[in-house]
Amino acid sequence: MRFVAMDAETANADLSSICQVGAVEFENGEVRRTFSTLVDPDDYFDPINVSIHGIDEDKVRGAPKLAAVHPQLADFVTGHTVVSHSFFDRAALRQAESRYTLRGIECQWLDTTMVVRRTWTQYAHRGYGLENLARDLGIKFRHHDAAEDARTTGLILLRALSETKMTLEECLARVKLPINLADTEPLRRTGNVEGQFFGEVAVFTGALSMPRRKAADMAAAVGCRVDTGVTKETTLLIVGDQDVARLAGGATRSSKQLKAEALIAKGQFLRILRETDFAAMCSLQPTI
Repeated sequence: MRFVAMDAETANADLSSICQVGAVEFENGEVRRTFSTLVDPDDYFDPINVSIHGIDEDKVRGAPKLAAVHPQLADFVTGHTVVSHSFFDRAALRQAESRYTLRGIECQWLDTTMVVRRTWTQYAHRGYGLENLARDLGIKFRHHDAAEDARTTGLILLRALSETKMTLEECLARVKLPINLADTEPLRRTGNVEGQFFGEVAVFTGALSMPRRKAADMAAAVGCRVDTGVTKETTLLIVGDQDVARLAGGATRSSKQLKAEALIAKGQFLRILRETDFAAMCSLQPTI
């Protein structure tokens, strides 16, 4: 498996004002080669941008303009799947190519924010910025250095592919689908009145080891009413084991867990369980 991760920094709010570009080629899960260069944006530097990446007029003095860098970059990425963290880098390159009347690089793009939001449920709607993800996944890097950001983007993609057991081609197809594949199928269930957990109201959160539909069916079979969100009626919040493990490393809790903890603090009887513990409870036969 081979792909190239790319990142760009800009001098100001104009996306075409690229002042640094970095690209890292990955092959079979390892960094194969790196391309990085400062770029004279032929434009002014906004103090806000400088405060973010530390690149200013002095640092790019004598650096090539994008028109001179473009052939090297094109040679580096053409024909590969190019991954970037958000649409920003792709848009910046396209705007710069238009500005200098350069032929667009031929490649297939993959936005890793789209991948992350479909891989880990806690990042489905928030928290999927590069710095936050790197911290949660234990990846050390120098943020806002183009080559470092590109390398980190590639490592995040590799982690997501490992998590989902998908190939790169399958990942490219997956990002075209809804974040939650079960969005079109209601996950609410009415509990089996004969089940030993009848009266419990269960909600699932995090990355589960089984499809959510299967988990909901399992909970309903033992009597739980299954809901999609934490409310004042919720009595059980079942958290994916992987998410529990990440919390020990300082990862951010899901919005459902934060709400559940707030309700517990207010006195609501609500238990938070690991997925494996809940599954073990479901497997127990009621005492006769």
